[in-house]
Amino acid sequence: MKSYKHFTPEERECLSENLRKGKNPSEIARIIGRSRSSVYREIKRNKNRFGCYNAIGAIGKYLSRRKKCRRKYKLDKDSELRMYIIEGLSVYWSPEIIAAKWKEKHKDKKIYFSTIYRALKQGLLPGVTAEKNLRRRGKKPGNRKNKATIHPEHTIHEWSESIIKRLRIGDWEGDLVCGGIGKGCLLTLVDRRTRFLISSRIEKRDAKTVANAIKEALKDMTVNSITLDNGPEFANYKDFEEHLKTIVYFTDPHSPWQRGSNENINDCLRFFFPKGCNFLEITDEEVQKAVNLINNRPRKCLNGLTPYFLFSNWCCT
Repeated sequence: MKSYKHFTPEERECLSENLRKGKNPSEIARIIGRSRSSVYREIKRNKNRFGCYNAIGAIGKYLSRRKKCRRKYKLDKDSELRMYIIEGLSVYWSPEIIAAKWKEKHKDKKIYFSTIYRALKQGLLPGVTAEKNLRRRGKKPGNRKNKATIHPEHTIHEWSESIIKRLRIGDWEGDLVCGGIGKGCLLTLVDRRTRFLISSRIEKRDAKTVANAIKEALKDMTVNSITLDNGPEFANYKDFEEHLKTIVYFTDPHSPWQRGSNENINDCLRFFFPKGCNFLEITDEEVQKAVNLINNRPRKCLNGLTPYFLFSNWCCT
């Protein structure tokens, strides 16, 4: 059986020209090497409202039908799935997490995260966009400025096996998320085991203010260790080390990956508070709202559980 081929622009031009000359479809079919039924069908499909066939109009109608002739997206057909994705993105879940949590509830209806990314790119999800709802916004990482260092007593090379393997809660990684110059910052403390975040707003980044903020943030928490970078804001580490009866470890200079959990969460906070923002004008309630969203977002590294669920259940036991 001869394979089906669409009419070419040249064939439509030839068909239109021969119709103007008064030839019937059977004669035209022999001239262009098509079956008579194909020619009749082409004329019927693409004639204009006056019943005449024109090559230019026929090509326009053909192209219009071709644009509509595509397989429907899964999100077009499944309104429940579409709403689930929109709700997940609205609370800043990643497409990977949305796909994984959907699969847990619907074993027979899978969705791949690449489909969600593609739907965002094509604007198929009303009310959400990649720029507003995805953590990464296409920004390239900038160069980190050199920081002054301090001389620690303990470094991460002295970590115990419990800290390295994340076997317990109470091993905290800490850092500051700074606003514009003179515009305050956020203290961030992340539990290595559960990735649970504690954050508080501070007006100045001097060593005394930061030390007091750490003591306040961790006063009711289990604190087995704290790991910090070599920034001068942590120069008073002896103060909160003795107050909290713990050990403070420091990473190597210019090695942020050694506090990977904390750096990752800081990047999440940057989604809500971009570089240069004024933390003096941001309320504690706004900070806590962002912290709650992060702590209640399922994490791949926690097998789909949330930091809040894991931390609260661990504390209860």
